[in-house]
Amino acid sequence: MKDALFGGVNAAALTAMKPDLSPDLDRYADHCKWLLANGCNGLGILGTTGEANSFGFDERKQILEGILARGVPVAKLMPGTGCASLTDTVELTKHAKALGCRGALLLPPFYYKGPSDDGLFAYFSEVVNRVGGGIALYLYHFPQQSAVPFSLALIERLLKAFPGAIKGVKDSSGDYANSKAMVDAFAKDGFEVYAGADNLLQQLLGDGAAGCITAAGNVNARFGQIVYQKRTGPEADAAQAVLNASRKAATAVALIPGLREIIARSTGHDGWRTIRPPHLPLTAAEGQKAWDAMQAAGVLPLPGLGMKAAAE
Repeated sequence: MKDALFGGVNAAALTAMKPDLSPDLDRYADHCKWLLANGCNGLGILGTTGEANSFGFDERKQILEGILARGVPVAKLMPGTGCASLTDTVELTKHAKALGCRGALLLPPFYYKGPSDDGLFAYFSEVVNRVGGGIALYLYHFPQQSAVPFSLALIERLLKAFPGAIKGVKDSSGDYANSKAMVDAFAKDGFEVYAGADNLLQQLLGDGAAGCITAAGNVNARFGQIVYQKRTGPEADAAQAVLNASRKAATAVALIPGLREIIARSTGHDGWRTIRPPHLPLTAAEGQKAWDAMQAAGVLPLPGLGMKAAAE
């Protein structure tokens, strides 16, 4: 898809933390800059991988303001602003807009399970009207985590009611058929579909998707960029094979602490293992399993980071 606001490879960035579990803004900004220099076109911050729902309202504002103050370019950021609370969703989205973000990623209201499409339409109608435009809204379809899916009928209804406001979707279902159905139904009208699963990138790009927003992008984005640029042919196929293997490696252990372990070993900063409960750091055995699996996948050492780990 041409002219997508976040077209290409976007990492769902890990959030660096201090020992007291507060955001480590210096380290986080450095990580964001490294990602943008190593294959990422943009960054999904404060999403699932960034543990957004473990941070409070003020902390989420502080994190976004903090990395912008440290030189991370605002045009590259798609912050997650969706909350269970309508008020918080609106205010975080307005905050992102005021800071100059071009887009925001919105979870559905996830506490109440089984809402009707009418109820979800009413919720997002309130969000759109209260935010008042000026920022593209992306829907976050992750039914395994939120238990509240976006149906094709709901997306169609929102697009008709609010043309230009709802810009796209991140589909983290891992269901190729669902992602393709979204592309087939809406991409022709400029609706941007982003794969949340690395193994689907090449296939969905061929269908007309805009790119990806993935957790494993914290380590494999340079291979995703090859797929995005080349699309087809031996080089793209080889890079897609690395994406497939690294995604499998990332899920060989608990995903978020596993990725933290890879970055901790690669940078030599133990602080990357710090994670907010209920998540827990990996055990030593799990950490070695994650490292060995990622090595076998072919993404290590990480450019500009791996030398630090090798020196330890």
